[in-house]
Amino acid sequence: MPNAPRSLSLSALLAAAAVCAGDAVARVFPFGPRHRAVNDLANQFVPFHAHLWDLLRGRADGGLLLDWRAGWGTSFLPDYGTYLSSPFAPLVALLPRADIEYAVYGITVLKTAVAAAAMTFLLRRIGPGGVWWWAAVLGAAYALCGWSLAEGTYNPMWLDGLIAFPLLCLVGEWVREGRRPLLGPLVVAVCWLANFYTAYMATLGAALVLLVRLATTGTSARAPVRTLLRAALTTALGIGLAAPVLVPVFLGSRHAYPGVVREFDPAAGTDVLARLLPATYSFATPAAFVCTAVPLLAATLLFRRDVPGRERWLWTGLCGAVALSMQWGPTHLVWHVFATPNGSPYRQTFVLSGVLVLAAWTAVSHGLPDRRSLSAGVAVVLALAAGALPSRLLTPTSLLLAGAGLAAVAGALLLPRRGRYGILAALLVTGTLLGQAAATTAHADRERAARLDDYPPLGAEQERRAAALTAADGWPAYRTDPGLPRFAGNDPLLLGGQGAAYYSSHTPAVLTETLTALGGGWTSRGRNLLSLDNPVTDAVFGVGARWRDGSVERTETYLPLVTVRPPGPPPVYGPSPFRNQELLLGARVYEAPRAGACPVGTEVFLWAPDATGPARLGGRTADLLGGRPKRSAAMTSLGVQRTAGTRVEVPGGGRGEVGCLDHARLREAVASLRAEAATAVRPTPDGIRATVPAGAGTVVMAAPHIAGWSCADSATTSYGGLLALPVPASGTVDCAFRPPGLRAGLAVGAGALVALMLSRLPSAIRRFRERP
Repeated sequence: MPNAPRSLSLSALLAAAAVCAGDAVARVFPFGPRHRAVNDLANQFVPFHAHLWDLLRGRADGGLLLDWRAGWGTSFLPDYGTYLSSPFAPLVALLPRADIEYAVYGITVLKTAVAAAAMTFLLRRIGPGGVWWWAAVLGAAYALCGWSLAEGTYNPMWLDGLIAFPLLCLVGEWVREGRRPLLGPLVVAVCWLANFYTAYMATLGAALVLLVRLATTGTSARAPVRTLLRAALTTALGIGLAAPVLVPVFLGSRHAYPGVVREFDPAAGTDVLARLLPATYSFATPAAFVCTAVPLLAATLLFRRDVPGRERWLWTGLCGAVALSMQWGPTHLVWHVFATPNGSPYRQTFVLSGVLVLAAWTAVSHGLPDRRSLSAGVAVVLALAAGALPSRLLTPTSLLLAGAGLAAVAGALLLPRRGRYGILAALLVTGTLLGQAAATTAHADRERAARLDDYPPLGAEQERRAAALTAADGWPAYRTDPGLPRFAGNDPLLLGGQGAAYYSSHTPAVLTETLTALGGGWTSRGRNLLSLDNPVTDAVFGVGARWRDGSVERTETYLPLVTVRPPGPPPVYGPSPFRNQELLLGARVYEAPRAGACPVGTEVFLWAPDATGPARLGGRTADLLGGRPKRSAAMTSLGVQRTAGTRVEVPGGGRGEVGCLDHARLREAVASLRAEAATAVRPTPDGIRATVPAGAGTVVMAAPHIAGWSCADSATTSYGGLLALPVPASGTVDCAFRPPGLRAGLAVGAGALVALMLSRLPSAIRRFRERP
């Protein structure tokens, strides 16, 4: 492919330049004072990448299988497979940990550039007749589609799907030509490992593209069947190779706290058309923008008499079919693995952008359009824009950019093809791409900050908290909780320590249910767990230091991670979190309010999960943010009761339960349990070991009883949601954690590898025999 290096380099450069220019115009990090810390970018992706930095540098509490930092001890492999298995993710280790936001931003731009280069390579591969710079511009246009700029940029794991689509289409080309039988499954495996969710969508899109390619390349009647069988086998082998990660991810989702179930509600047609234009934004509509050059060239294809009819109709039909499938309920479910997402319902939009780019390149590879077909294409684009006019998503800037871009690209297509005119045409088209993409990036930056949850950027205050937590860390003798106010959904991963806070698509149901029973709070309908600042739960879970009111406060009222409870049935939780805490502790430590008020000297706690606003006790206040099923306010301290008769005021006159904690009783209970606790505790990256006094009773570990735990010589049980087992006769506790599905995934992966090697054995033997 002549000029291939120039095409790839130019496309990558255009993609990176447009993203950075748009962020600079919006004055967004790292080019200005506005931060990018919105939604899951701040809550999940940056903290998980920070934890990966710790793992790669050997500073994490836990390993690839088990994370001891968040959620009091959770399965990590499903999180790794969901958020961190991209080949680009380890690059975060190249920068200092304090610069983790810079690292994530850099990876985001890099992925966009690689997606552009991958699409450019595919275009040159399937239609080598086009001008080299057109391939670069169209490849960059794909990487700079509205989906990438509006959604992928703050969900950087999805950008691996943006790269996967052209790569999987390339695998389809290899399969069609009977080439690269070993490399094909490996590429599929890498794509599915990088991000299985968007790789699934990319695989569906690549399958549709392969069908069109088979129908337009003049193969025999039987060849398509054999090709499709080879494609299915290649895909199955690739997914099988990725099974050691994919199966635990799948089962991790099955054990997760259930999310909200939504019904698909198609977007208004005018809004869908509006999102084809630059500089529009909406969370619940498809971000279908792709540089005006793309829809214009794709629209001309149907009117090109110099293009074979089968190519014209099939590529145009594929574009229309993919667009319509996004709006129809059954096909919507197929695109989204048969479950409507909790967030944006158009996560497959990048496939539509890719198909449009392929259609546009099909037109270009046969030469540029004549005046007749160009006029027809302009009419189609204008008709689509006219259909979008009633939409409230349109802005004057959108229409101006679209109109100017259409005029520039159409003018470029009308210019003579050689000499200075060719250079002018390239500048017009490239300028349109850069201007529209940068403007769309800047518009999305501003709209996201205004419409989505946002969080403070990493700065001096967070660095101070992280340093204080590191100085106070005593793991595994005790936990250090990052505390409140929270910075993001995964503070233990980002700031350090070992706390209850945890936010993931795999938040275990048993963890949410246990935390809720003990008075814990959460958002995101139970999947974003908050730190529980309570002396009783701190004692049970071994929290010896906690960030509170601007500094780390230490306490001696905590238990070791492993304790021994007397013989008897495990606690059965009821409706009162105060009573549930006492059942888990094994002692009465709360007094009931007398005449609505706590006794003087006790600490007053309020549990009002549905309340929102300031709760009051005398002159002291505490803010609550509740309202189930979306949010649940955590049990909150209102301080020590100083004056007899002072009552708690619940926000809005709502209902709540008050508990009066007697700290003397708590200290007695902790001292009693310490006498029978483990004498040695050693958490490992995949389990925990301890030495406990011999005798009857139940060993209880301060970790949730999530699926995957097994202990030597004894079956595990649940003790109020915590991991437990009978006291072993040897006095040695040895428990290991294996994420559910790991063994099955390894078996499937090994089987796929053997099958792949066996499939190549006959050709290897044949080549060996043919040697002189």
